[in-house]
Amino acid sequence: MNEAKVALVTGASGGIGQAVAGVLAGAGYDLALHFAADHAGVAAAAAAVAAAGRRGVPIQADLSTGAGVEALFEGFDRAFRRLDVVVSNAGVVDRPCRIDAMTADRLRRMFDLNLTQAFLVAGAAVRRMSTAQGGRGGVIVNISSVAARLGSANQYADYAAAKAGVDVLTKALSDEVAAEGIRVVGIRPGVIDTPIHAKGGLPDRAALVGATAPLGRAGTAAEVAATVAFLVSEGAGYITGTSVDMAGGR
Repeated sequence: MNEAKVALVTGASGGIGQAVAGVLAGAGYDLALHFAADHAGVAAAAAAVAAAGRRGVPIQADLSTGAGVEALFEGFDRAFRRLDVVVSNAGVVDRPCRIDAMTADRLRRMFDLNLTQAFLVAGAAVRRMSTAQGGRGGVIVNISSVAARLGSANQYADYAAAKAGVDVLTKALSDEVAAEGIRVVGIRPGVIDTPIHAKGGLPDRAALVGATAPLGRAGTAAEVAATVAFLVSEGAGYITGTSVDMAGGR
């Protein structure tokens, strides 16, 4: 029997991450399911993976620190012997805020959890996937945001700036590892109907902002997950170093 391919999804306990886990399980991947604190959410993700006949292993880690990223991959290495796909999805928003009211603590949290950890996760993935380092190659998908292009003035400019950094990571890393069997691609979702908006204090944001997009609605986590599934497939084998907008025309 062929050994199953393995995908690691960060932030797999809800929203986009949970949807991605289910879709990749349906595509035949075993899953490492990172979560920070939502035990019920990651259990639901693991149940969806099991329903698709695949193995799903929850791994709890605080990605706000380098030690937390190391702990994530230590848990991964205990559970799996190979790594084929990483979907770097974990991230946070804060309450809407103008730049002149942002504090150092807020900025540090935004960059640690949206940008620094994405760099560290990517680096750890490369050390396991690179053919130059004994790996089999693979695909890294960075979940960015259309806010990186639009700026998110008066709301989340710090989040937008961090996601712009993720776009740079996607391009720079792809150039570094293309010859080592690794493709690196990004997705810039627009407003997606997930619980993240309520966590940022705007529970109606998806409906209100989604209605202003040319397509007239918010996107869904399932649509993002389907795009991830395509980008990690052989059909996307010539795509690397770029980020795909999924923003309803915005």
